[in-house]
Amino acid sequence: MSAEKPQQRPNIEPQRGWFTRFLDTVEWLGNLLPHPVTLFAIFALTVVLASGLAGYFNVNVLDPRPGSLGEEIYVNSLLSGDGLRWMVSNLVKNFTGFPPLGVVLVAILGVGIAERSGLLEAMMRGMVMNASPRMVTVTIVFAGVISNTASELGYVVLIPLAALIFHSLGRHPLAGLAAAFAGVSAGYSANLFIGTVDPLLAGFTTSAAQIIDPDYVVGPEMNWYFMFVSTFLIAAMGAFITEKIVEPKLGKYNPDDMDPDADLDSDVSMDKLTKVERKGLIMAGLTFVALLAVLAITIVPEGGVLRNQETGGIARSPFLNGIVVFIFITFAIPGFVYGFVTKTMTNDRDVINAMAASMSSMGLYIVLVFFAAQFVAFFDWTNFGTILAVNGANFLQFINLTGPEVFVFFILMCGFVNLMLGSASAQWAVTAPIFVPMLMLVGYSPELIQAAYRIGDSVTNIITPMMSYFGLILAVAARYQKNLGIGTLIAIMLPYSMVFMVGWTLLFYVFVFVLGLPVGPGAETYYSLPPAP
Repeated sequence: MSAEKPQQRPNIEPQRGWFTRFLDTVEWLGNLLPHPVTLFAIFALTVVLASGLAGYFNVNVLDPRPGSLGEEIYVNSLLSGDGLRWMVSNLVKNFTGFPPLGVVLVAILGVGIAERSGLLEAMMRGMVMNASPRMVTVTIVFAGVISNTASELGYVVLIPLAALIFHSLGRHPLAGLAAAFAGVSAGYSANLFIGTVDPLLAGFTTSAAQIIDPDYVVGPEMNWYFMFVSTFLIAAMGAFITEKIVEPKLGKYNPDDMDPDADLDSDVSMDKLTKVERKGLIMAGLTFVALLAVLAITIVPEGGVLRNQETGGIARSPFLNGIVVFIFITFAIPGFVYGFVTKTMTNDRDVINAMAASMSSMGLYIVLVFFAAQFVAFFDWTNFGTILAVNGANFLQFINLTGPEVFVFFILMCGFVNLMLGSASAQWAVTAPIFVPMLMLVGYSPELIQAAYRIGDSVTNIITPMMSYFGLILAVAARYQKNLGIGTLIAIMLPYSMVFMVGWTLLFYVFVFVLGLPVGPGAETYYSLPPAP
């Protein structure tokens, strides 16, 4: 009697859940978007054409400022003679006078010295490699948050290093990668220090706020208090999610899953700090402390030279107005000291080359700013920003959504837009001219609005393929798990995104509306319209 053949399983296509289909749709929509530079060129052209149409139909709103006596604000057409003359006369001025441009370039010069000398990488390696096994997870997330002061350094160095450290400790390497990725990207806006992202966003916020109040200026330091506290929340939440949710879900790591062709040591060092590197860090640290001491002399005494000479206070003082200068100094000088001690920088030519290299990496940003500056300037001159803001504020008042709960919807909206437009500067350049004036008219300050935006912009970075470094992270993860796809990586990172969204929003509400704390030095929570001239 012959043995019965085993029954073959039918070849059934696996079911795709609604969330997978949703992510596929987001990726499809994101891929439809043109390059951000092209996008801003299209936006600027759209404003030109729309202003001509709105000007033809005399679109207008009532001036909301106290004492305006019912005056109407009309759309200025860029297709008119006045509009054409304005565009030709102001095209260069729009670019060179754009608030984020100069401050970001100055800040990146100092950061470039610290990065090229090896100071920032040594700081991260020293922090993570010397952490005790019990503290390694929270240290990795914390280091990830801190790393965003040096742009791509966290993605290129810390994330592969974290995966290697977890692997060396017998833990799942993808859990280490996820912890670092969460800190670097989902905690992008939080930091103990004022970094390059602060002046960048503040410049866009200033331009948007000036649609309503032409004299309003938002400084790079205006979210520092809230972002300082957020750093510890992100580190704690990230460590908890890694150890209680992600690691148990991943289970015990099977070395057979590793890509046999992976060269894990090709791009990141697992070596502990050398004696020379430790000496360099100590000397750089002492230099940093000395700089802070000199700075304190200028602002701590009542008659300090960098205090506000009219009020004697810190608010609106030369110190805060020139904070980008101090970002440059506190990165550049310790960076050079570290480089001099470790022999990575021995003369002025090395410093100049480091600054030149940092500038060369900003080429795409400068091109983006040119078109973004035109869009923002066009939007302002045509009065579209004011008209949309007034109508939007009227709608929020009509549906009685003017309390703190408006920020929940604002943060969620920013997080959703970020799924398809991953650049923080590009997204804020588009949304700030609409939402900053709108929420100012409801009664909230630009500094508060910017702080809320930074939450939404950060937490969904880790679950969108549109994030510029997503492909790099996917490639690193695939070394440890063959054939790992986008869906798997997003599924690993989704718990971070969800918990960060809820936890960070709650912190924002408690920090601002329960405890009544300012989001930064001199930052107000509420805003009152100035009277009409």
